[in-house]
Parts: sequence; structure tokens; C-alpha cells
Amino acid sequence: MSVIDLKGKVAVVTGASQGLGEALAKRLDAEGCSVAVCDFNIEGAKTIAAGLKDAIAVPVDVTNYEQCEQMAKTVLDKWGKVDILVSNAGIVKSGDIYDLTPQAFAQVTAVNLNGYFNVVKAFAPAMLAAKKGSIIQINSKSGRKGSFKNGAYAASKFGGVGLTQSLALEFAESNVRVNCICPGNLLNSPLWVNSLFKQYAANQGITEEQVREKYINQVPMKRSCEYKDIEDVMVFLASDYSSYMTGQAINVTGGQQM
Repeated sequence: MSVIDLKGKVAVVTGASQGLGEALAKRLDAEGCSVAVCDFNIEGAKTIAAGLKDAIAVPVDVTNYEQCEQMAKTVLDKWGKVDILVSNAGIVKSGDIYDLTPQAFAQVTAVNLNGYFNVVKAFAPAMLAAKKGSIIQINSKSGRKGSFKNGAYAASKFGGVGLTQSLALEFAESNVRVNCICPGNLLNSPLWVNSLFKQYAANQGITEEQVREKYINQVPMKRSCEYKDIEDVMVFLASDYSSYMTGQAINVTGGQQM
């Protein structure tokens, strides 16, 4: 039986200095890819890149298109191509309509949606010219279903699904595929442990442990989504095993979103 083979491919991961992005970069390295570890936290990106076999750290603020263009130039000057583009950079700022400021809403949208567009726009010319490649946005189950007192994040992620589908149509005849992964709640990740449990406990008026219990109970499989669950789907979408798939938003939610 043949196996997925990504050896020799060039992969770019944004938001890769920590958390899920770090895990995705390390998995692509393990699969044999050269990896551009891209993040506004360049020192963190350098630390991750130093532990990979063939990698570079690239500074980027995805909300700044000129920086995205420079990121693309750096990667193409280094390796001459891009096979896999993972748009992972994202932020969360929760709050109800009273507490969520217009500035916070705009910031979430700027990173999660505009940033996705900027990254793809910067790399698309090279990928379309090569007539091959896989673009993968790390989206969320909140891109498929509204999120309680978390409207900025959900709006940005719904927009990401629409952008994914639109770009998939635009790029299809060039054999550049565009898909997104919609993870469930990564309850054991630093983002949740260090931030989101506190945010959600505060805006829902319950304890952090009650927040965890609430979110676990929403999952038919009764467990948190883990990094490996997302990594495995990313590898599939990056490979030729998914060569007839584009414009898809794949739920990885333990049955929470169907």
C-alpha cells in the first residue's frame, strides 16, 4: 500500500512560533518538508526553526500586506517554490455586544480574515504559475456555527470559509487547491489553558472548570480536539490523496459539528 509522501515539498506556516502553528510546522518537518516558520514573534520562530531539519524563520505581521510580500520573496529566494501554504495565524477576543469594542472586532477580523487574504495574495502568483499546490486555512468550528458571546471570532471564521470557497473556484483550473480545517476546541492547548478559559469564565459567569466541563459535554466523542487531530487532516490535504478536493471546510470536532 502506498503512503503519503511529502518529502521535498516546501511548506509555509504562519503563526508558527507556538501552539498549534508550532505543532503543524514540526509535523510538516517530520513528513520531510522544508518549512518556513513565519510569525511576528521572530525570536520564537527562530527557536522553532532551529529544531527542524531544513527550515527558516521569517518575520511577518499578516495584517501588513507588504510584510506578506516580503515573506513570500524570502521563501521563494530560498527554495524557489511553495507547495503547501498553511494560513494558521489567528487571534481570539471574546465578549458580548456590550463589552466587545469596535476596535477589538476590527483587530480579530484584520488578523483572521484580512490576514488570510494577504498571505494567499502574496504567495498565489508563484503557486498559480507552477500550476500546483495546496493552500490550507486553519479555520474553526466557529466558522460553521455561531459562537456564544464570541461574535468577532465567528464572523472572521465564517468569512474565511467564504474566502476559501471563492479562491478554490478561482484557482481550480490552475490545479491549486484551497481548503480549510475547522477544528473543535483544543482544550489542552496553551491558548485555552492560559487565556480562553479565563475569558469564557468571565463573560459567562462560571468557573474555569465549569467552562471545561461545558465544552467537553458538547462533544459526542467526549474529548478535546488535539493538535494531532488537526495535523493528520493537514497532511492529507497537503498530499495527492486529496487531489480531487477543493473548496472544502472539513470539520474535525469529534462529532460536535456535522
